[in-house]
Parts: sequence; C-alpha cells; structure tokens
Amino acid sequence: MGLKGFVEGGIASIVAGASTHPLDLIKVRMQLQGEPHLPNPSLQLYRPALAVNSAAVGNVSISQPRVGPISIGVRIIQSEGVAAIFSGVSATMLRQTLYSTTRMGLYEIIKNKWTDKETGNLPLTSKMLAGLIAGGVGAAVGNPADVAMVRMQADGRLPIDQRRNYKSIIDALSQMTKQEGVGSLWRGSALTVNRAMIVTASQLATYDQVKETILEKGVMGDGIGTHVTASFAAGFVAAVASNPIDVIKTRVMNMKVAPGAEPPYSGALDCALKTVRAEGPMALYKGFIPTISRQGPFTVVLFVTLEQVRKLLKDF
Repeated sequence: MGLKGFVEGGIASIVAGASTHPLDLIKVRMQLQGEPHLPNPSLQLYRPALAVNSAAVGNVSISQPRVGPISIGVRIIQSEGVAAIFSGVSATMLRQTLYSTTRMGLYEIIKNKWTDKETGNLPLTSKMLAGLIAGGVGAAVGNPADVAMVRMQADGRLPIDQRRNYKSIIDALSQMTKQEGVGSLWRGSALTVNRAMIVTASQLATYDQVKETILEKGVMGDGIGTHVTASFAAGFVAAVASNPIDVIKTRVMNMKVAPGAEPPYSGALDCALKTVRAEGPMALYKGFIPTISRQGPFTVVLFVTLEQVRKLLKDF
C-alpha cells in the first residue's frame, strides 16, 4: 500500500490542481488586494473587507470599486490575455507532485497503520492527527513550488516594470535562488506547514468520516453520489478552517524585499496584525468566495479521481 498510495494520491492531485488553477489564481489576487505597500494604488480593484472603502489622494477621497471574483477573472483576461488565467500552472503541477503526493500517500500509510484490524474503524480524532502529520511533512517538501506558484500567479497585478516575469517554474526557482538565496525557497514555510496541516486534517478526515457515515447509514452506495457529497463537505470545512492562514501565507510569500530595505512584514504575526489594522478583521477571509469555489471543485475532482484511480490500480 505504501508506494501505491503515493501514486494514486499524486495522479488525483495533479488532475485536480491543474483543472482548478484559474480559480486559485483569482483567489490569490483577491488575497493580495489592499496591501498598503502596493506600488500602484490604481491596481486596487478588489473588494475591501470591513475597512474604510476609500483611498485619499490629497484632499480628494476616491471610492474603491466593488468587484467580485467573476469580474476579476474577466479583467485578468482583458488586461493580460486568456493565457494569464493559467499563470503559474507549471508551479501548481510541481506543487501537487511534491506536496499533495506526499500528504496523500503518507495519510493512507498512517491511517492504515492506526486502523483497528478487527473492526476496521479509526476514530475521527486519529484521522485528524494523521492529516496533521501528513500535511506538515508534505508542505515542507513542497514549499519551494508553493512560493513560486504564488509569485507567478500574482505577477500580473504589478506594474510592468516591477514584474518578476518568471518564464517557468524552473526559471522561478533559479531566479529566486540567485537573487534572494536558497532560504527564499522556504519563505513562509511555517505558514505553509500550518495551513497544510489544517487543510489536510480537515479535508481528508472530513471526507473519510462523511463517506463512512453515508455508507453506514445506507443513505447511498459506494458510488459517485457518495464521493461527491463527501467531497463537498470536505472542501467547505477545509476552506473555512484554512482561509485566514492562506491570506497571510500568500502575502508573506509574495512580498518583495529590496537589498538593504526593510521587508513589508517581519513575519506571519506582523503580517496578520498589519492586515487586520489596515483592512479590518474580515480581511483574513479575503478571497473566500473563490477559495470555496475552488475548494469545492478541487476536492470533488480530487476524491472522485482518486476513487477511480484506486479502482484501476486495485490489482497492482
């Protein structure tokens, strides 16, 4: 089961990640909205969250437009081209290969090891603990690809002369190493690990628990209906639990640090405090609509694909 679990989880994760990438890109753009150090205020196109809904320029107060995720997607296509909605997709696929393959495979190994051999049962708390461990390890492995993915997705919102213009995931990792040092590949790693632990514990444990409950109660059989229902529940729980950490992680990973200059954020806590002070507490749930819009389809594609791959590989 060891290697097989990694292969099954990896295939399902790559398919899910690539197919929902545009929604993830919109989520990242919304999460970065409102940062006080953004070079060009005119690029502030997204909805503020319980903050002052205006920007003062001299003595003139300019109202910020309220734009939803669909409008943001349309604006990205209009200003950057259709291909822009798949900016960073190579980084997404590498991230899924490293991060999700590790967490999915490790979760299955731990779950099978802890499951009672006689009853075949595993308590929810044990599933969550298995998810915490698997998510933490997977995030540590996949952090470089995560940093590159966030930067490639966010690049289009910057003025042209300040864009990083990474050509591919390899180019991104290479430039980051040369210009900022190897340590930059693990920027925000503490946040990535924390988020991954929460996402994996809530997502995988919820899916397994809801699926088991549906089958035990005889509501539905072990088919697509059960898999989709359990997937939506898992996606919603994961989105609610992880969004605040995801916002902070995105901002820390995306920040530009000029040589000799003080970074916009000194760390995760500083980022959280500055975000809440400047934009209000609900800023930590910026991008929640695209997050849940992405988590729902992502989780459905992930687990439905996983179940089908398991059927294909059951004899191996």
